[in-house]
Amino acid sequence: MKYLIVGGVAAGTKVAAKLKRCDRTADVRVITRDADISYAGCGLPYYIGGGIATRDELIVNTPAAYEGLTGVAVETGVEATGLDAAAKTVAVRRADGSVGAEPYDKLVIATGAAPFVPPVPGTDLDGVFCVRTPDDAERIRTYVDELPCRRAVVVGAGFIGLEVAENLHARGLSVTVIDAAPQIMPNAFDPEMAAWATRQLKAIGMRIMTSCALASIRPGEGAGAGRAASVETAAGTLPADIVVLAIGIRPATAWLDGSGIEMFKGTIVVDEYLKTNLPDVYAAGDCAEVRNAVTGLPQWSAMGSTANISARALAKTLAGTPTPYPGVLGTGVVKLSATLNGGRTGLTEAQANEAGFEPRSVVAVVDDKAHYYPGASSFSVKLIADAPSRRLLGMQVFGAGAVDKMCDVAAMAIYQGLAVDDLDLLDLSYAPPFSTAIHPLVTCCYILENKLDGRLETFTPAQYAAGEAAGWEVVDVLPAPTIPGARWVDLTKIGPDGIEGIPRDAKVLLVCAKGKRGYFAQNRLKAAGYTATRVLEGGITFNEVKVPRQGTKLPAAEIKRLKGLGCLQDKRYDDVFNIRVITRNGKLTAAEQKVVAEASERFGSGEVTMTTRLTLEIQGVRYESIEDCIAFLQDAGLDAGGTGSKVRPVVSCKGTTCQYGLIDTFELSEKLHERFYVGYHGVELPHKFKIAVGGCPNMCVKPDLNDLGIVGQRVPGIDMDRCRACKVCQVVKACPMGDAQVGPDGKITIDETLCNHCGRCIGSCPFGAITEDLVGYKVYIGGRWGKKTAHGQALEKIFTSEDEVMAVVERAILFFRDEGRSGERFADTVARLGFDYVQDKLLTAPIDKDAILAKQVTGGATC
Repeated sequence: MKYLIVGGVAAGTKVAAKLKRCDRTADVRVITRDADISYAGCGLPYYIGGGIATRDELIVNTPAAYEGLTGVAVETGVEATGLDAAAKTVAVRRADGSVGAEPYDKLVIATGAAPFVPPVPGTDLDGVFCVRTPDDAERIRTYVDELPCRRAVVVGAGFIGLEVAENLHARGLSVTVIDAAPQIMPNAFDPEMAAWATRQLKAIGMRIMTSCALASIRPGEGAGAGRAASVETAAGTLPADIVVLAIGIRPATAWLDGSGIEMFKGTIVVDEYLKTNLPDVYAAGDCAEVRNAVTGLPQWSAMGSTANISARALAKTLAGTPTPYPGVLGTGVVKLSATLNGGRTGLTEAQANEAGFEPRSVVAVVDDKAHYYPGASSFSVKLIADAPSRRLLGMQVFGAGAVDKMCDVAAMAIYQGLAVDDLDLLDLSYAPPFSTAIHPLVTCCYILENKLDGRLETFTPAQYAAGEAAGWEVVDVLPAPTIPGARWVDLTKIGPDGIEGIPRDAKVLLVCAKGKRGYFAQNRLKAAGYTATRVLEGGITFNEVKVPRQGTKLPAAEIKRLKGLGCLQDKRYDDVFNIRVITRNGKLTAAEQKVVAEASERFGSGEVTMTTRLTLEIQGVRYESIEDCIAFLQDAGLDAGGTGSKVRPVVSCKGTTCQYGLIDTFELSEKLHERFYVGYHGVELPHKFKIAVGGCPNMCVKPDLNDLGIVGQRVPGIDMDRCRACKVCQVVKACPMGDAQVGPDGKITIDETLCNHCGRCIGSCPFGAITEDLVGYKVYIGGRWGKKTAHGQALEKIFTSEDEVMAVVERAILFFRDEGRSGERFADTVARLGFDYVQDKLLTAPIDKDAILAKQVTGGATC
């Protein structure tokens, strides 16, 4: 039997290998257009980010290795151009231009899919990439390294787009993700789940713009002509050094036009055995349509897992063991940031409604492992079931931990058609480092069961966001008063008399951290005769809870929260704040300046001031307008902030303007801003960490009074052969420090202990006796302004490249995070451990970045 498989990668190579193992006598042949027959397409974003070090690691098998391992014949560089099912041949064109026909007894089509490139201007510019093959990933990685790139726009907020964004962000780039859909990961997550994930991504410094379609990509000017420089959208212009198109893919089936094969929107229609309407023709992978295992309806599942599993079933069928493919659940997981993973399986609530079910859902925030175990975090879970049958239909989850285990247990339950109650007594694995005594998914089932049974009455996050809780009194049942404007009640004191001052028929919304204490409070209040209580699912962990204020005075906890957002209270008033707008070292575009001015007029007093750290402050913003003001700024690519135990906005002098400037301080400070203020935005430190860049040793910006200061250096050298021992030495006259002197022999000398490397003496000798020996950077550590002023000490080394500077800055931040104590400034850390020790750590000692970033650190900054 002659089997011809058209296409490699996942489905093609899987069906061929399994078929050959089932029947060693079979004549199995794979033809594919690409040079790489089998590669890890799902690993491409992680190669871009550097987590996968080499391109070779992405290659699952070379053609030669695959042939040797499986016995399957492989020919690459062969493109299928047509199918004649009657003649049982596939028309092909080879890389050398020759054409021919490949015969078969049975044909498997596994040509996969191709990236969708929108028909807008600029997609052919340099710096615009798709992500589908190892070559694509290699080109992106090389481009980012060589340009180098600082700002990226990713078009498409699906799994691949967000994975690429996460990896570019981890490399220190400023990343904006745009999508025409109204949410990220559409059709995979319900809107409230996607909205929560969006807030988490924005919190780490990533910009997310939904309902924002790509209009065009514009080239730069001059040296940047022909290269992407900005992205045009309906929301405005986004600067971009690199643009990644991850809008989606389309089945690679155009070559089948006119063949008579049945297709739907480009996907090949198959039955449960992956057979097409043509005799002896089958299809699997991204080019084929499968079925949804819950609804039985057709579904396109362009996933590597689907391709591999369905291809294995097809191989068994072809080898004589009919194996129907049961369909998909859309199970998938995605890494969104260093501390956020996502997963989903089954139907969303919207899909369940469309399929004719009567879905009921619950959003639950549960521990991902024993709460006392180091590194324990939470899962935010949405569970969906059919109300009449209680059958589990779908699950969505976000968390820092192993979301895949949640998906896998849920997927098994959904495949088996289990009701939520059927999971109650499952004996699932437990140990403190891995899980909770009752599995997190089972806990979620308990909560949904309580809701289905009427024991738990709630507002879902979607209902709350839609305003359905308007008119309900918010009662804070956290262990201590936390929610601004809400009445706090001690849960343990709720007894038969209920809550003093709240009648039993009052509409009461019970809010806690996650939902559990709210449920406990509701249970007590129902027993006390209360008839209209609701619990807010997910509590303040999942929802943005806002309580209309009574009066003007704000609680201290709310003032502290706003300070963390960069909103500082005007001490003359109870409810007026100044919002700190982050700049790039005092630099804003004209368009950004207009946005700040408009924000000041719309939400504030109309005045804008500048801080000593070169950020702007919008003055006089009322408490009620703070969130609208910040959202307005964020929509334009700006943000508030600059407070807390984090890397603070970078400041510098105007090194390209000042006559004494030795380095491009603006360029360096902007790189530092993007990599460390933006890139490390979610990294908690023991205290604030301030960075300043000075263009010369005049120290106008006081670099040595910052936690880390960088100063331009121009080191002079003496060519004694050119020194003529002039009576009036021009070098001595040029030196502002007095370290250049005439020696006993009448020739110039420079006292290195006094020379500050300002470079003013270089070129002052008419005979060229003073030359430029070195241009670079001096780095000071451990400086501090304020009550306990400390001058930083300079590291012994003169750094000669920006890369060296960036590296030592990162090492300093990581060192401070690792060995600093909560509440102490970097100056205190240096003093406590000793300068020599710290210098050795920063210059020579090995450092484990991943381990340090994984540590739990509590910040001590109060402003």
